Amino acid sequence: MSDPLKLIFAGSGQFAVPTLQALLDSGRHQIVLVISQPDRPAGRGRRLTPTPVSRLAIEQNLPLL
Repeated sequence: MSDPLKLIFAGSGQFAVPTLQALLDSGRHQIVLVISQPDRPAGRGRRLTPTPVSRLAIEQNLPLL
């Protein structure tokens, strides 16, 4: 079998999460970096909240920019 394709994934919104998850699940790709929007304040407490893609990258221990 050939070497996995090395990819940089860029996305932020919830709609990008299934795509990133599919790439991770395929086993044919190696995600070398995830690029997403910075954490934004949200809610009444204005706590910094990561994007959905950032959360998945953190859960999967992927490098995040």
